[in-house]
Amino acid sequence: MPIVLTSPPDRDRLRSLRAGDTVLLSGVVYTARDAAHARLAEAFAQGRPLPVDLRGQTVFYAGPTPTPPGRACGAIGPTTSVRMDTFTPDLLRYGLAAIIGKGERGEAVRRALMETGAVYFAAIAGCAAYMADCVLEMEVVAYHDLGTESIKRLVVRDLPLTVAVDTLGNDFYVDGQQRYLDERAALEKITE
Repeated sequence: MPIVLTSPPDRDRLRSLRAGDTVLLSGVVYTARDAAHARLAEAFAQGRPLPVDLRGQTVFYAGPTPTPPGRACGAIGPTTSVRMDTFTPDLLRYGLAAIIGKGERGEAVRRALMETGAVYFAAIAGCAAYMADCVLEMEVVAYHDLGTESIKRLVVRDLPLTVAVDTLGNDFYVDGQQRYLDERAALEKITE
């Protein structure tokens, strides 16, 4: 049974999640991809305030396609997360609570997630049209000139996610593979 979670997420609730848990996320989520992250990093480096207060918030590595008539947003799917690894530890230490993307993360990000009590969620790749149905509202809130890579404020309902890295540093991409191999070996013994 999926865990129902709201965003911005409660830190105690995040600490209760474990790698591999399935979550349905509802509430406010911000999009930010490569170009937006580079600008956020530049603002940090220059001591300027961020254009959006991301403390306690959730960031989705996504750039939605143009919005068709009658819809809140176009297709929206996760971007490969490792591309943001350079920027992520600073954002987590700034106070970001959760991240949504796809694929494995580097060791520095995993350590920063543990250090800050944040969670990395994996979104299902290839389901961008379905995920668009989960978006109720979308508004550009920063870096308008970046187009699809601008920072957008989304209101989502029942966005399906998997906890990829939990606050203890458990990594579903690593642990999940090992569980599969263990179960496969057990099945092979049974069928011998």
